[in-house]
This record gives sequence, C-alpha cells and structure tokens, in this order.
Amino acid sequence: MANKYLNFISDNHLLNCIENLHKSYLSAKSEINKKQFYKNKIDTIKLTFDAKFNNINEEDLIQSEILRQIDKSINNSIGTFHEQILGGITGYEMGNLSGFDIKANDDTLFADIKNKHNTMNSSSAEALFQKLARYANDYKKAKCYWVQILAKNSFNEHWQGEINGKEYSHSRVFKISGDQFYALLSGQDDALFQLYKVLPKAINDYLKSVEKDDNIKENSALDEITSETEQSKRSILDQITFENYSYYLGFDKL
Repeated sequence: MANKYLNFISDNHLLNCIENLHKSYLSAKSEINKKQFYKNKIDTIKLTFDAKFNNINEEDLIQSEILRQIDKSINNSIGTFHEQILGGITGYEMGNLSGFDIKANDDTLFADIKNKHNTMNSSSAEALFQKLARYANDYKKAKCYWVQILAKNSFNEHWQGEINGKEYSHSRVFKISGDQFYALLSGQDDALFQLYKVLPKAINDYLKSVEKDDNIKENSALDEITSETEQSKRSILDQITFENYSYYLGFDKL
C-alpha cells in the first residue's frame, strides 16, 4: 500500500513525529505560569514603548510576550522534529543522546543538526568541529556533517577555515544545508520541499485524530496577573513592573 504523505518515511512515522512536537507545544504552553513568566526579568519599559508605538492593548501585549517565551522553548523542539523525521529514513537512526543526532546504521555517516545557521558562537563551533573530526577519525569510512536546517544558501561542502584564530579542516568533515541533507539521506532532491508541502494535511489529519483535553491550562500567567490587578487596582504593566522591580528606588510606590 502506497504511503499517503511521503515515500521516504512511513505515514505512521510522520504522524508520530507530529504528535511528539504537538506534545512539546502543549507542554510549553502549560508551563508559562506567572513564576515561569517572571523567570527572566520582564523589560516593562520596552513593553511600554511597544504598547504605545504599536497601538497594542496591555492584555494582547502580555499575551504576545508569553508567546515569545514559548517560541524560544519550541525552537529546540523543532530541531528534534527534524532529527526524528530523518531518523525514520531506512538506513539511519537517531543518536538518542549518544553525542550525535543522526547516524547511518553502517557507521558511514554522523551528523549534528542545528535548526538555524546562527545558533553557535565561535567556541561552540570549534567544539562541534572537533567532535565531528573525532567521529571521522574513529570511523575511517564515515562522512561527518554539521547540518543547518535553515541555512542562508543551499550547499554541501567541506567545513574548513578559521575558528578562534585556529586553522581547521578535515577531509571527511562537512557542513550542509537542510535541503541537501534531506536529499542525501532520502535520495530525493526535493525531500525537504515534499515535507513542507504535506505538513498542513498531515497536521490536520493528526489533529482530527486526537481528543481535545479541556483540562490543559494554557498560559496561566496572564490570568494570575490579571487577578492580582483586581486587588491592587494597578494596570497590568504596573502590576508586572511592581512585582519585578519593587526593590528599585521609587518603584514600591506603584
């Protein structure tokens, strides 16, 4: 029976990957209570400018800030989604915290996957290169890749140049864009594009198959803060400012 979505991974595998990512979204949403929201100090001076210059009411503004915090958490989960998708291609597997993200079953390929090209500073880039070089040295037939799912260009090239003032290169260490890596593992040039095209339908099919859990509490931070404004008679921004900076000179007067 032909696959419904993609021909390089099974339908069940794709839907399982979507389910795992959906759970990450639900978890991220449920974790944003007031304590979590305040974990990093809120820049209420910036939020004041945002509200006035962008003509946004305070509730929408705080909801947007909560979604921004959720987005930071979800970015890591998106990288895991790609690892899971690629690990479902015949002949490859996920690392599962083994030091690599994807490997060939016959040890001819190892890869470290980053969702975006600009997620590493020079020190982490050097550490990654050295790790890939060690795999290449330990496995003489292996090609080792730094995968950039969202890259500035489409490429598959040796990773060489200078990091922290040191020259580096290895005959079997490469850097590669997401489209080229999907093509390499699947044998299909447009594999990443195929995934992009089927995602809306696959996600809709998945969502139809799951029951909505009305007991999941999403983004309770705004409800908690709003409830406190009813007692304090402060605006939402003033309440957030007071709770974050009441120890600053004068701020206890809010």
